[in-house]
Formats: sequence, structure tokens, C-alpha cells
Amino acid sequence: MVNNSEKESKKVEMRAGLEIHQQLDTGKLFCRCPSILRNDEPDWVAHRKLHAVAGESGEIDRAAKHEASKEKEFIYQGYKDSCCLIEFDEQPPFEIDKEALKVAMQIALLLNCEILPVTQIMRKTVIDGSNTSGFQRTLLLARKGWIETSKGKVGIETVCLEEDAARIIEKKDNKVIYRLDRLGIPLVEIATSPELYFPEQVKEAALKLGDILRACKVKRGIGTIRQDVNVSTPGHPRVEIKGFQEPRIMIKTIELEIERQKKEVQETNKKKTKIEGHVRKSNEDGSTSFLRPMPGADRMYPETDLPLLHISRDLINEVKNNLPKLRSDIRGELKQKGLNEEMIKLVLGENKLEEFEALLGVYNNPGIIAKTLLILPKEIASHEKISEEKISSLLNMDVLESVLGAVNSKKINESEIKHVLESIAKGKSLKEALNVEKIDIGDIETEAAKIVKEKPGLNIGAYMGLIMAKFKGKISGKEVNDILQKLIK
Repeated sequence: MVNNSEKESKKVEMRAGLEIHQQLDTGKLFCRCPSILRNDEPDWVAHRKLHAVAGESGEIDRAAKHEASKEKEFIYQGYKDSCCLIEFDEQPPFEIDKEALKVAMQIALLLNCEILPVTQIMRKTVIDGSNTSGFQRTLLLARKGWIETSKGKVGIETVCLEEDAARIIEKKDNKVIYRLDRLGIPLVEIATSPELYFPEQVKEAALKLGDILRACKVKRGIGTIRQDVNVSTPGHPRVEIKGFQEPRIMIKTIELEIERQKKEVQETNKKKTKIEGHVRKSNEDGSTSFLRPMPGADRMYPETDLPLLHISRDLINEVKNNLPKLRSDIRGELKQKGLNEEMIKLVLGENKLEEFEALLGVYNNPGIIAKTLLILPKEIASHEKISEEKISSLLNMDVLESVLGAVNSKKINESEIKHVLESIAKGKSLKEALNVEKIDIGDIETEAAKIVKEKPGLNIGAYMGLIMAKFKGKISGKEVNDILQKLIK
């Protein structure tokens, strides 16, 4: 934990908490449609207007009132084979997707949270048009967790499971065009306690949470994760900054917000006016800009179309027994196996860990496995002007397993792997490609002696390159090195 003197000294500077929304890589949450985004022309279009309604307390949320005052028309685009009546709010929702629930539970357990055995699915008022119903379905799944940072533990207040909103295709005047393909994709929402007292700690916590999320079955790529940060300083109410997910400007964004809030406090003290919390947008230069008033607490009410969600102890134990490894732990294991940082980054960055482990069972040489799996196919695709998609189909896992199996049985050597894969890419069958022509050692020695005589004064590496190129991968580097050592001496 942060020691008291250090914590107290920083409390006067800032207090922050993170809120992360991460899409899960499963089917949609309350229907059985696929979670895919499409760019082809929609099959149908519908027009609607939405209005604000009172929440459970009987009051209308002020952020909802703000949106309703804009009198916007919303245009919804959909597909007959990947959108349904549930997304268009013309049919009651199905029961929650079981796979999405299990993935969310994994995340909660990795965050050291307590999973609630019984929970109520709620409706959260949303009238910006991104939900056709005017609300978002959400449920509180777990609470009272924590993560460790270099400045001590940071609490995880809640882990919620909810449905994503429709995506904006176009904004013009008082009209917004939405596409319903994203509506209903499962989202995990993680909210930390406001226990982050240093800009550097905010970034560290964000990266730690990202590591935990990537260990589970989540979607990857632009738009699949949205991260916000809540920041307050002495005398200034909480401000929520949207779009806070670019690591390189996280610290700068926090520092600029602290300065902005300090100036605002000074100005309002002079004018004797009141400061209100609000929502801001994160800009590329680290600055922020006003978006809308801060939502209140009057926007949640129970989902009447679904029963209470019961999570059994057996299900919790099943999920506990199948928790994935964190990427930080996997990184350490790969390093112990002998992979360098560059190769580790490639294996994890391209999500090839499962394939790497499978090939390692065929031929126990991590460096060669990583090179064969991740580097050689790209080199061959570039040299032979073949698309990476086609090279992936030609050099699939069955082919790679067979080629590495041939190395393991000493039918071919490591230096011949690239030559074999190139032959397959050029159209040869696996059997033909593995039938590598063997070169007599005397022919190698003769050629080596000739090259050394014609090009005196080069180093061994240069000579090796010339000789290997001459025999086009049909000889091993060790053979060439041994011959050159004798010749040069």
C-alpha cells in the first residue's frame, strides 16, 4: 500500500479512478446473433426519435434531459442475417449468453473480485440514439476486488457485464445514422476505486488491467476497448475524461487536467461561482474538451423482461479451475524457454501462443519454431509476391507440423526449412518439397575454396552468405562454417 505520508502529500494534488469497457469475443449478450461488424450495404433502414423517461427514483436524469433537448432523428441500419428484432426493440431479450458470462467471470476472478450469486439485470437510460430501446441492459457481476501496483493495491469497485451500443456511421445536422451490428455485443465494464494518486500510477494500473483483459477471450483492434478516467483535485468535483486509452499520452492528459482544474478553482473562487462536474473528451495532444453534463444516479431501473440471474457455486468453481494465464506470466515462461524479447513480442502480439506451443511439441527448439511460424511465411510472401492470406492457407499448421517433424526425424535440417516452405508456396506438394536434394560435402568444399580464392579478405559471415546463396538453402550453416574455419586457417 502507499505509505500514509506519501499518500497524504499526493491527496492534495489529485485523486483518480479508471473505468474500462472491453468487448468480449463471443456471441451477442441477449440474442443469438453473431458479434460481427459489416461494411456492406444494409438490408433495411428505420427512422426513430427517442425521449427521456424517469429512472427508478422517479426523476429524469439530467444528462438524458440534455440529450432529449436536441430533438434529434435517429436512422438505424440493419442486416436480415446478422441483426434481429431484439436489437430493434421489437422482441423481448433472450437469456444471457452463457459463454459471455463465463468470460466476464474469468476477468472478475483475475481481478480478485467476489462474484455475486444473485444479481438483477438493469436498464440504464441512454437517449443519444445509440440504443434503440432508449436504455442499455447491464448487470453488476462482481465487486470488492483489487490489483497490485508499484504504489500499492488499487481497489476494483465493480465488474459489470452489459451490451454495447450501436455504432455511428454518420452525423449531420439533427440526424444521426447508426448501424445495429455492434448493438448487443457483450461488454465488460471495470471500475476501479478512486485510489490512484499519481499520473504514473494511473498509467500503470491501465496497463495492468489491459494485461488481465488480453488473457481472456476479448476482441482486439480499434474500437473494441474504451477507457475513461475520473479525476478530481481539491475544491474541484469529479470530471470524467472519455477516450483515455492511448498509453503514450496518459500521464500528460492527467497532468494537463490537474492544471486545468486548479485554474478553474482559482477563477470560480474569485467570481464566487459553483463548479459542476462534467464529462470531457480526450484529445490527441493530451488536452481535453467539454462534452456534456455528468450523468446522475437517476438513470437505472430493473429489466422487467428477464428474471434474476443466479450464478451457482459449481459454475464459479468451474470458471476458477479454467482461468487463463496472464500475458506477463506467459512472457516470463517464453523467456525461460529461450525466446528473445523480439520473438516474445511477435508471439504474443500476433496471438500465436497456441500455435507456438503446438509446434514446440513437434520440434523442441523455440527459436526455430518462432521463426518458422512468424517470420519465414512473411518473408516468402514478400519475395514471391503472394498475399499473406494465401500464404497462411498454403503454410497452415498441418504443413508446418509436417516440415518441423521432418527436421526432428533428421530427414531435413534446420537450414532447409525455408527452402521447403518456398517450394510449397510455389506449388509443390508437401511430399515433393520435403524431398530435398542432398549436396555432397566435397562439392561444398570445392565451391567454398573457389569463393575464398576469388574474394580474399572477407570475414566468415560474408563467405557463409555467398556459399549459402549458391546452394539455395540445401546445406546447413554448421557445415559451411566448419569448412570455412579449416580453409581460412
